[in-house]
Amino acid sequence: MDVNLPLTLLGGISPAAFMRRYWQKKPLLVRQAVPGMRALLTRTELFALAGQEDVESRLVTLEKRGRKESWGLRRGPFDRRALPALKPGKGEAWTLLVQGVDLHSEAAHQMMQQFRFVPDARLDDLMISYAVEGGGVGPHFDSYDVFLLQTHGKRHWKIGSQQDLKLRAGVPLKILADFRPEQDFVLEPGDMLYLPPQYAHDGVAVEGECMTCSIGFRSPKAGGLAQELLQRLAEDAAEGMDASMADALYRDPTQAAVGAPAGMPGSLLRYARQAVQQALRDPQALARALGEVLSEPKPQVWFEPASPDAAGGMTAIASGIQLDRRTRMLYDDVHLFINGESYLVSDEDGGRDAVLLRRLADERRMGAADLRKVSRPARELIAEWREAGWLHGIPG
Repeated sequence: MDVNLPLTLLGGISPAAFMRRYWQKKPLLVRQAVPGMRALLTRTELFALAGQEDVESRLVTLEKRGRKESWGLRRGPFDRRALPALKPGKGEAWTLLVQGVDLHSEAAHQMMQQFRFVPDARLDDLMISYAVEGGGVGPHFDSYDVFLLQTHGKRHWKIGSQQDLKLRAGVPLKILADFRPEQDFVLEPGDMLYLPPQYAHDGVAVEGECMTCSIGFRSPKAGGLAQELLQRLAEDAAEGMDASMADALYRDPTQAAVGAPAGMPGSLLRYARQAVQQALRDPQALARALGEVLSEPKPQVWFEPASPDAAGGMTAIASGIQLDRRTRMLYDDVHLFINGESYLVSDEDGGRDAVLLRRLADERRMGAADLRKVSRPARELIAEWREAGWLHGIPG
């Protein structure tokens, strides 16, 4: 992607300009970001997804009696008969939220590809919100960037840059206690609204049912990310240490007698510090752990291994390969990461494998001509990924 070329998706500005002027700074409304937009899934298909065990879904209900609002929240999967009526009673409305639709729908996956001017390490998923008239999830804010793309029907958005983010008490949703909108828009199919993190917003379906796609981004908290990284590092600690150090027992032949036995010996602390430093002596350990964490598929994701009776080896992928839409593939200067696994990228042969495999990660496919150029070890690795269901052959 040439990030300096203007995109209709961004209202005629380039990705480079968008990231510089708007990303995590201010909202952007784009009329007809996707001209001729049609719903990515039918209502029936979306409801069917919400009924699957491996799909995260939520049902938000609202009852209004005068000025009093009563919110409800249930988590799926949902049998179709468990969903409310498409035309609820007076003062009632509901919204169905289905996460990770891009993992199950090729149309949703292809829509996500249009937002890859943001690093894949940050791109999270595409959620579809289906709402009957009057449905929404209340005024709230997200901790991450979001693109709100209208795909069916109309939704009335109110937004504001308020600093007061206090939430209502006694409500099963994170609804703002004192929402003060500054702008409002009605989005029709093809229109899109970008909002930076913590920008307050409230969207309500108007003039009938509607569907909205939310393209969200990963925004890990420092504490949670540190915990995941430390777990990865701990798993590799013993392997990263010299055998002599890993098996060495603590010794303290100069330890003096103590009158305060509960005190921690300073020599033991120094020994522990040395052990940790020795385990992490690899300067690439943190980068490797980060790539593995960020390329790890979500817990509900699973892959279908290649059929045992299918043609194997390079014959099955002679026409080229493409990554499965559930596969996460990243790279840094020395590693390649795929679905939580890491590989050192060889610089042999002028770094040809590194170039070709990074291109596979960027383009999510590799043609037959490039496939013939990779080394034998790389071809064997690609064959293993195919057998695991992480990538597939392109039909000849």
